[in-house]
Amino acid sequence: MENVYRYYRNTINACSGQTKKLQKNIHLLGTMRLFVVIGAMATVWFLKESDWEPIAAALSLFVIAFIVLMVYHTLLSNKKTYAETLIDLCSSELKGLDYDFSSFDGAPDMIGGEHPFSLDLDIFGRNSLFQSVNRTVTVMGRERLANIFINPLTGKDAILQRQEAIKELTPLAGLRQDFYVNGLIKGREPQGDNHLLTYLLNDSVFFAGNPLWKLSTRIVPLVWIVLIAGLALGYIALSLFSILFMISALTAYARIGRINKLHMSVNRLEKILLTYSALIKSVEGGAFTSGLLSGINKRLTCRKGTASQAIKKLSAHIGILDQRAKFTAILLNIFTFREIRAVIAIEQWKTEHGPDAQGWLDALADFDALSSLAGFSFNHPGYTYPCIADAYFEMSGKALGHPLINRNVCVKNDITIGLNPCFMIITGANMAGKSTYLRTVGINFLLATIGAPVCADELTVYPASLVTGLRTSDSLTDNESYFFAELKRLKMIIDRLHNGEQLFIILDEILKGTNSADKQKGSFALMKQLLACNSRGIIATHDLALGDLERDFPDNIKNYRFEADITGDTLSFSYKLKEGIAQNMNACFLMREMGIAIAENT
Repeated sequence: MENVYRYYRNTINACSGQTKKLQKNIHLLGTMRLFVVIGAMATVWFLKESDWEPIAAALSLFVIAFIVLMVYHTLLSNKKTYAETLIDLCSSELKGLDYDFSSFDGAPDMIGGEHPFSLDLDIFGRNSLFQSVNRTVTVMGRERLANIFINPLTGKDAILQRQEAIKELTPLAGLRQDFYVNGLIKGREPQGDNHLLTYLLNDSVFFAGNPLWKLSTRIVPLVWIVLIAGLALGYIALSLFSILFMISALTAYARIGRINKLHMSVNRLEKILLTYSALIKSVEGGAFTSGLLSGINKRLTCRKGTASQAIKKLSAHIGILDQRAKFTAILLNIFTFREIRAVIAIEQWKTEHGPDAQGWLDALADFDALSSLAGFSFNHPGYTYPCIADAYFEMSGKALGHPLINRNVCVKNDITIGLNPCFMIITGANMAGKSTYLRTVGINFLLATIGAPVCADELTVYPASLVTGLRTSDSLTDNESYFFAELKRLKMIIDRLHNGEQLFIILDEILKGTNSADKQKGSFALMKQLLACNSRGIIATHDLALGDLERDFPDNIKNYRFEADITGDTLSFSYKLKEGIAQNMNACFLMREMGIAIAENT
């Protein structure tokens, strides 16, 4: 783990030194530009009595020098921005290593109680698993990564393929950081702009399919060169020139409605496409060997040039339309049919690259999501890649820990679920560790089934569909009681089992919303039905009577416990999972500690 800390600190130190040097050079360039301006003014002053030719020649040299300094200044400024952004990223990663993920997006909009497990396992939102993993820089990549979490894989081959890609990408920290930094510098695209791009690619072709419009964009500029020369030489009257100017203006804007329609669909895409171009350039051409990554590279191919170059060209064409309201752009449009040429170029681009463009964006989204998962792997070198079992069901592992609990205090436990027993029943006192253990198992199972490394010394899982019931809540808006909401969750599980699905079920204190007698009776009935459906899972409960089921189903149920240790006035927990039924419950002890009097004979 120290190597990861060292990598980020070394990168920060190197970039900080580079930033200081760049800032010094930028300041020097500013001073040089000032001297160039002063030199130009002084030259004009000393040559004011001379002819205009030497003055023009001298000023031309000063202008060239100023332009060169400006270009170099822009280059250094871009390098400085890159270094500063990389410093911010590495600083955020260092905070993340210490469990502060506030710099990254947790996708709180994805929180939903209807999902089979995401709310129970804190997959999305503040201090969530997604926030600890997410380093995506495109909306599409964010959606793709979120989809990976909410729709884990259920096929062994697919999981192993993703593991292979993540393993290959993990040590390529420079590539992943370059991808991330370029995405931040260029700027994230607003939500929905990918739909605008889809609209652009599906829009009809008009100007590019009309030979007259294509011919006019070539002839009109040449005609105007002749006319302007004729006007200057006195061969063409100003009145005729004005009439031709009006005709040209009317022609240039004859199809303004169609051009406006196209512009409305693309007027926010120039910057987005530049971002896509920079990100694709970071990826394309990589010598990847894993199936998924090499497949991404294959999808980023182009008939002419590269995908990044093609997208950059489209951005430039759209940029012309974005400037159409400027006075100089209006004149250029009248004299050269500039807007029509841009629209023709866009339509031709759609014809040539349209069929490939969506594949490029899908490949970009896939890489964006995989890059985040590889970053998670890089940040946790002590994690291990699980083995994927072939037969339903197996989940066995050593030293499972929760990835969001500080590694210095995290207590790790084992797990063994196979053909026998089918269910673990875990009893224990309040705060002894039951719920944490359930979430630890659930999160590591999820990580395993999305192809990521897990917080365990070793783990083998069968990729069944995960279903949890840890955080059921009532709904005032739906006029739904807590108990009814819990019953709906359980019915969903039973229905899926009856439909033949292979589930891994994790439940915490089932039937909490009813009285003790009904709860115990219902819990026994539910357990028997789950066993009859050949399901697998874990159930945690305060009801010690459920431990009696092991006697009735010794081949299918195994009891485990988390104990509370009460010594005098001291309550402590080991948080270690043990076999058997819990012996010590602590509710009365805690109530007395809070000042609530309890009779000794109760």
